Amino acid sequence: MPTNLITLHQGLTTDQVSQSRATHGENKIEDTSKSGLLTAILGLVKEPMLILLIAASAIYFLTDSLGEGLFMLGAIIVISAISIYQDTKSRNALAELKTLTQPKCKVVRNGVEVEILREEIVIGDYMILEEGNKIPADGAILEAHDFSVNESILTGESMAVVKNEPASEVFQGTLVTSGRAVVEINAIGNKTKLGLIGISLESIEQEPTPLQIQITNFVKKMAIVGGIIFLIVWGINYIRTQQFLDSLLKALTLAMSILPEEIPVAFTTFMALGAWRLMKMGIIVKRTQTIETLGSATVICTDKTGTITENKMQLVNLYVQAQNAIQLPDSTLDDDAKTLLAIAMWSSEPEPFDPMETALHEAYGQLIGTDRRPEFKLVHEYALEGKPPMMTHVFENAAGERIIAAKGAPEALITLSGLSESQNKEIANAINELAAKGYRILGVGQSTFSGDAFPEKQQQLSFQFLGLVAFYDPPKANITSVFEAFYNAGIQVKIITGDNAATTQNIARQIGFKEAETVLLGDELVAMDNNTLQQKVMQTGIFARMFPEAKLKVVNALKAQGQIVAMTGDGVNDGPALKAAHIGIAMGKKGTEIAKQASSLILADDDLAKMVDAVAMGRKIYISLKNAIRYIISIHIPIILTVFIPLALGWIYPNIFTPVHIIFFELIMGPTCSIIYENEPMEKDLLLQKPRPFTSTFFSLKELSVSILQGLVITTGMLLLYQYALMQSYDEALTRSMVFIGLLSANICLTLVNRSFSHSILTTLRYKNNLVPMIIGITILLSFLIFVIPGVTRFFSLETVNLKQLVISVSVGFVFTVWYEGVKFYRRK
Repeated sequence: MPTNLITLHQGLTTDQVSQSRATHGENKIEDTSKSGLLTAILGLVKEPMLILLIAASAIYFLTDSLGEGLFMLGAIIVISAISIYQDTKSRNALAELKTLTQPKCKVVRNGVEVEILREEIVIGDYMILEEGNKIPADGAILEAHDFSVNESILTGESMAVVKNEPASEVFQGTLVTSGRAVVEINAIGNKTKLGLIGISLESIEQEPTPLQIQITNFVKKMAIVGGIIFLIVWGINYIRTQQFLDSLLKALTLAMSILPEEIPVAFTTFMALGAWRLMKMGIIVKRTQTIETLGSATVICTDKTGTITENKMQLVNLYVQAQNAIQLPDSTLDDDAKTLLAIAMWSSEPEPFDPMETALHEAYGQLIGTDRRPEFKLVHEYALEGKPPMMTHVFENAAGERIIAAKGAPEALITLSGLSESQNKEIANAINELAAKGYRILGVGQSTFSGDAFPEKQQQLSFQFLGLVAFYDPPKANITSVFEAFYNAGIQVKIITGDNAATTQNIARQIGFKEAETVLLGDELVAMDNNTLQQKVMQTGIFARMFPEAKLKVVNALKAQGQIVAMTGDGVNDGPALKAAHIGIAMGKKGTEIAKQASSLILADDDLAKMVDAVAMGRKIYISLKNAIRYIISIHIPIILTVFIPLALGWIYPNIFTPVHIIFFELIMGPTCSIIYENEPMEKDLLLQKPRPFTSTFFSLKELSVSILQGLVITTGMLLLYQYALMQSYDEALTRSMVFIGLLSANICLTLVNRSFSHSILTTLRYKNNLVPMIIGITILLSFLIFVIPGVTRFFSLETVNLKQLVISVSVGFVFTVWYEGVKFYRRK
């Protein structure tokens, strides 16, 4: 093997790494922001509900109601603890995700190339940089080949800067656009050029998503409504009683019942824990807002190599142009075929990482008698570029013998080789024959050039076309079932590849791809006007011979048609399309850092089947959050109206509930919506449903109508129970007890009914969610204790009920909630 970049530099030893870290610190930009816990506490202090609780507590103490005041203080502590716990759980989930999405880099230590986290780099490290890397620290180049860097983050200049000279500086945050280099690190963390000018790569704020905006607006509107009603109730009470503090306390009771503070908490919890659950499935979510988009995906654009196929290339055929013959790569190879194989190998990287280049090196070592690789050194390199793409390597030995070898899309080499019409026809026939078998095909050529002033572009060289090398990359075993799952979920699949059409079609037919016969080439696509393309893009299944601009045009055309687009990619050239897609999906193993940076999801093991799981999880999270919010709205309505109507209408017991009762309900409702609904399992038919429109909202009248109706029906039940108690001449405490029990039973029943808005309660009871019996059991136990401990009963201004009263109260709560099961049954039928 030729001498390579790694063996030229032994790197630091383990002891030297430890010493450097102790002296110079870690490669981190110091975080000057407040700690997560402090931020959570400061955010809690601003919460309207907490402010109302503090106000109510103060009023109780001012009116010498010591017990109630202490209870409110206890409620403040409990609610604060729950909020901080949920915030911490969310932050920890996101912190774990951040660790996984942190870029890695290659360094040489103890003479061995190793991959480490960016933070683990130390001053003195020898770092290996390749095309697609984001540079994680400042350093000086020791050796480079065809190396260029985009420094726009520092200079604003988008053109790549060539840096092949030793001692040239590279800087943190810049992007490697071509070539390979070894760099000695000389600045890390806050001492880098980027750190010194105060740019933190970790501090980019995420914009609020449509759903976050909807939730914020809804909560604000409810707060305004609550404020207006608060003033009205305060005024009504004060006019009637002329008691300032007592009237204020009753108004605060209503204000507490109106605020739906559980909704933003539920959203944050669902998104953070959803991202954590996806991470456990091997799907790393870089931006949590992607989760609400997943369930709406209508089109998935997938690469072929390594996504549909195994990315395990095997050299299967050689087409020798001089003989117009296809040969097998075995011991029977003649001299022309061996020359073709040797030039194909020389056109590859000396240290191959591409599967096709690896296969060429292996075949060369097995089939060529004399291995000349140790003699030659890479002296010049043209990176993969052009339309169609090609690459060229120039090797030279000590005697001055030079090899100039190129490979790439056959069309690229044919164009530069000056072939006759008959030769072009022979090559085209060979390409068709090999492509029909599903083989990946590269053209191979060689050139000559004297002197060291190489042309700027490889296309300026003249080439001799030697032939074709063909590889077979079998489709993944599970890919047929993956595509079938997408089809069943109402999601279209498009194949976007740089490979030729015939090869892609062959693989597509093998896996049962539905649109294998509709093909559009990159050049044809770019030449189309936007209106034509938007029509064509919906009717086409395979996009072949694609390049970055063409991929981006496909994504934008699909978006213009109202599609929610997911796009897989792994290379530098995929970056623009990944960023433009609603859901950019990078490959965790073979993906470049630029692809990962541009994406919103990373598939840790490069398995497209995980996207089926991700779509299902996205739908599940959205439905669970929707059910939780519907529950919150449904149960808030009877609490609000049961407090307001008796007061507004001047009923005999106008103050049926006090802040103590409202807080008890809040303590029950919070865990119900944020814990039970978040933990719900996936419904079996979730992936048989069509994607939901991305523009849909929780907060339209149509969406909320069911929740409002449920709340009004429960309210009707509670007010009938109130009137029944009056008809029986029960006193205020007993009337309050019956309504209190009725509302508790309605809450429990609503929790179960709203677990699904299509499946019956008998079906959802079989769902595996251990938190349902636990939370409901705790609710029943606490309610039981309130009525059996005399001191607690008196504290809540309640009265123990007899069996008949208990049955009536529970039955009313059950009947005025479970009616919705009849609606679900009717819809299923």
